[in-house]
Order: sequence, then structure tokens, then C-alpha cells
Amino acid sequence: MFRAHNTPALQDVYKASLYIHIPFCKNLCPYCPYNKVEYDDKLVGPYISALLNEIDMYHTLYGSIEIPSIYIGGGTPTLLTDELEIVFERLAERFQIAGDICIETSPDDLDAGKVDKLQKYQVGLISIGVQSFQDRWLRLIGRRHRASILGDVIRMLVDGDFKSINVDLMFALPGQTIDDVHFDLQTAIDSGVNQVTTYPLFTFPYSTVGQYLRLKKVSMPRLGARRRLYKYIHQYLLENGFSRVSVWGFKKGNVPRCSSVTRDNYIGLGPGAGSHMADGYYLNTFSVSEYTKRCLASEFPIALHMPFNETMQYYFWLYWRLYDTYIPKEGLCEMPPEISKKMYTLLRLLRVPGFLIENDSSFQLDEKGAFWVHLAQNYFSLRYINTIWSVAMKEPYPEEISF
Repeated sequence: MFRAHNTPALQDVYKASLYIHIPFCKNLCPYCPYNKVEYDDKLVGPYISALLNEIDMYHTLYGSIEIPSIYIGGGTPTLLTDELEIVFERLAERFQIAGDICIETSPDDLDAGKVDKLQKYQVGLISIGVQSFQDRWLRLIGRRHRASILGDVIRMLVDGDFKSINVDLMFALPGQTIDDVHFDLQTAIDSGVNQVTTYPLFTFPYSTVGQYLRLKKVSMPRLGARRRLYKYIHQYLLENGFSRVSVWGFKKGNVPRCSSVTRDNYIGLGPGAGSHMADGYYLNTFSVSEYTKRCLASEFPIALHMPFNETMQYYFWLYWRLYDTYIPKEGLCEMPPEISKKMYTLLRLLRVPGFLIENDSSFQLDEKGAFWVHLAQNYFSLRYINTIWSVAMKEPYPEEISF
């Protein structure tokens, strides 16, 4: 349960990743569940000032901590490519930046100038929301870009000095066949990207979040179709030199992984951003105006807090290791014996239906296990996101949100 909260607890923090949310977007895709608003140039200046103040407040609270990774999501973060230079400068002044920087973007928001600037800022990982290389599916899901631009856009990135380039692809759209999915996968592989993330439209909310019920022609995919397409995607990418790095993601070679969620501790900056700390999960207000107002007054924009006890922290760890499809036994052995025993029992039960493979050092999900965990996490995410959105979009500072 989330309860109203205003400031993060004073605690010992020596290292934490950063998630930075840029809420502005010029194409408000109706399937997207993330916190976003229509781009308005008048909002950008105050927003950046607010973000800089939030950075300063965390520096005051925790000091010059180590930042092992930075992920910038949205919205469309590259709409603010110029302004991000100031943000990176402030981060370098306040913290010890020790790892990779990853940014999300949209195909119709990239040009050579922006690519050069991202490289100047030492952004090493980039994730591009392609969704499909076919106009039929782009139109169906409400995307503004067309397939004809994708080759040149991706080539700009591949020719650049990025460590990892990810493309997002959607599957299980109404009427989509294995041939359609094959075309998208092969086009992505031929483009030279080294990471592919695939997910079904069903991943995102459909019921309570009323403003996103504009896809009248789209329905939730049938389980059988979803199962066949997932199995094909899994096998095809492995046959073409990719390895599975999550229930959704596959990468090629020894490159860093583009991922916003699989970090143990992280601080979220921006409206609707979450922070996972030792004492639980914090959530900033979703309202861009309230976020800006609070931060400009040098007040934390936190709206809600869900406390974690020690046991919940361990199960949170297990949840994300299942998402990774790899559970190291070393991590299990570091837990209190009674917790470790329960987790070993749970994981060995998953071997019975053939979901997990156990070896001396780890448990690993096979393809069937990855699919069913992916499905279970979809249902969890649907309920979680729907519930939060339903309240947080209406109330900048709710009293509580129950699940």
C-alpha cells in the first residue's frame, strides 16, 4: 500500500542509480502507459530548473554518492537534447558518475545534430521506439513515424559511437502473423542493432485508464496466438546470435544492456518517477505543474511511499531476477536462512512444470518458463499501473493507494 509522504527518509546511501523522467512528447501514443504531456516550449525552462533543484536536494541529502548508471526515459527525452547538457553538467558537479548513460528516443525525433550532441554528453546506450517496420502496424497503434524513415535513422546510430542500440518491437497485434513478426525481427537484425526488446500490446492498461481507450480496433491478444509468437521470437533471435537477457529482451555480443528497471537501488527524478531505496519505494507526484512548483520551492516532489520490510526487499530482488530469467544462487545464499530456504523451495517447485533449469551456480528460466513469467508479470503490471494511474493522474498528492 502507498501512503502520502513528502520527503525521503534520511538513510545511509553510498551508491544509487538514477532514473530521469522527461514527460514531454509530441506524439501521445494511445497505447503508452507512461506519464507524459504534450510538448509545450513554455513548460521546458521551468521544468529544467525544477529538475536541477531536485538534483541539488538529493545531493544535500546524500552527498556526492556514486552513480553506477543513468537511464533517461519519457515521454521523448531527446526533445530536450539541448537542455540535457545543463542537466549532465549539474549531475557531474554533484555526484560521482561511474557508469553508462542510456536514453530513450523516437525515430521521428532524431537527426545528425542530436546524435552528435548525445555522443558529446557521453550517452553510450540508446533505445529507440520503432514498434514495427511496417506502416500497417504503425498506423494501427497510432504512431506518427513511417517505416520509410527507420533505415536511415538506425543507420545514424549504428554508425555512431554507441555501445548498445536497442529497438522496441511490439507483437501480438490484431491480425499479426508469424510472417509479419519475422519481417520485423529480420529487419531489426539486418539494421545492425545489438539489442531487441519485444512486448505485446497487452502489456499496457486498458480498463481504468480511460484516456487511453482510443484504440477501438485493438483488442487483447488471445493466449494461443501470443504463445506461438513469443516462442517464434525467442527461437529466431537465439538462432541469429542473440542471447536472452530478460523475459522481453535479447542482446547480441558482450554489450551493455539497455534496461530501466533491473537495478537494486535507484533514485527517480521527474514527475511520476519512482525511487527504490533501502526503506521502500517512493513515488513523485505525476503532475508536471505540481512537480515544478514543489521543486522550484526546494521541496521534494514525493507524493507516496510504500515501505518495505527486510523480507519484502528479498522478494523484490527475486521478482526482478525472474524478470532477468537468471537467479544466481550466490544471491540466495546471502539471505537469512529461513528466507533462503523458502526461495529455494519455490524455485524448485517451478522445475516440476519445466520452467526452470538448475545448475551448480544458478536457476535459469527456459523458453516456456520465460513466457509464463512474462505473462504473470504482465498481469501484475497491468493491475499495478492501472491502480496507480487511476488515482495519481486525478490527485497530485493522494492520501493512499491500495492494491
